[in-house]
Amino acid sequence: MQGLRQGEDPFDEGSTATGILRQPKAVWATAGASVVAFMGIGLVDPILPSIAQGLDATPSQVSLLFTSYFLITAVAMLVTGFVSSRIGGRRTLLAGLALVVVFAALSGTSSSVAELVGFRAGWGLGNALFVSTALAVIVGAAAGGSSAAILLYESALGLGMACGPLLGALLGNASWRYPFFGTAALMAIGFLCIAAFLKEQPKPARKTSLLDPLKALGHGGLASVAASAFFYNYAFFTILAFTPFVLDMTPYKSGAVFFAWGLLLAVFSVLVAPRLQRRFGSLKVLGASLVLLAVDLLVLGYGSHSTAIGATIVSGAFIGMNNTVFTELALGVSDAPRPVASAGYNFVRWFAAAAAPFLAPKIEEWSDVHIPFVVAALAALAGAAVVGVRRTALTHEAEELEPVHALEDGVTVFAD
Repeated sequence: MQGLRQGEDPFDEGSTATGILRQPKAVWATAGASVVAFMGIGLVDPILPSIAQGLDATPSQVSLLFTSYFLITAVAMLVTGFVSSRIGGRRTLLAGLALVVVFAALSGTSSSVAELVGFRAGWGLGNALFVSTALAVIVGAAAGGSSAAILLYESALGLGMACGPLLGALLGNASWRYPFFGTAALMAIGFLCIAAFLKEQPKPARKTSLLDPLKALGHGGLASVAASAFFYNYAFFTILAFTPFVLDMTPYKSGAVFFAWGLLLAVFSVLVAPRLQRRFGSLKVLGASLVLLAVDLLVLGYGSHSTAIGATIVSGAFIGMNNTVFTELALGVSDAPRPVASAGYNFVRWFAAAAAPFLAPKIEEWSDVHIPFVVAALAALAGAAVVGVRRTALTHEAEELEPVHALEDGVTVFAD
């Protein structure tokens, strides 16, 4: 988990359990807004078929909702640190929230797929500005130490990933437009709470340049983590963006499936992965989890409908473990400041999140419904191969930086 030294267990610290609940209003406001921000990632999952029907679009066209969102998010990784190190964390959060409110509301008014894809791109920029700064703000304002703050942030991430599909299903059952309006309303509440309760955060002594994250990728270990995560993210977002079309269920049923998926993701990310890492080591856990994800993808692609549902839910466990281990490796494998390393790593991996939703339906059109999952499984195995081949480079442990200084730059983003 982010900000923890290797082997450190937040659950072994007596202060963490109580510290996570005893937080200032500013922390709860930021954490609450974070939940909604992360909900936006999986919000459209249960309503993808409904959007396709409502806008008379093909699956590949509707999947561009993810592509535009994550393509802008990837590019924004180079910008968020530049912005937040100049205007401060609070203003960056508010700017991100304002953009999400505007573009989420506009998404609900779309009359064509092209409009919706464009509005989702603006939404992606706002979300990037927000989530890239939220952890820094939570750590800076939290009581009970950084472990409690990081655990709170990871919990918000998991809860958001789980509740996004559920909200999409509940509102989308009436109309595919309602989830977008609902998200805009919730983020507007988050905007008001942060404006009221969060004071301006101190600006870092050194301003981040646009090229710093790219320069950090010159480190072999960080480049290896980013390359492995690129392949992994392709597999991850094939499940997230393409599976709803394969399952072809009502919004309620699809929302329930991805809610269960999100719960497993949260539990394995926050509770299971750290314990397995301490017992077996990060690289063994990551390699095994990527291989198991590949197997799960093949079962999903070739199994019966009921089997595909089960495999979709189970994939949340492997995704949760991978997210946590990748985050720790990205932040600790090089000697670059953690915010800079995180930005460079996320810049690379989000391009795969943009590619998978577009390519998976296209591959189905060119072949059949099974092959997109075969390609995703091969991508997961490629990620595991990078971990194995580059094991030596990935075992280098960077000198720890002071968490406050590392996080105040405001560009540390969720790597899940």
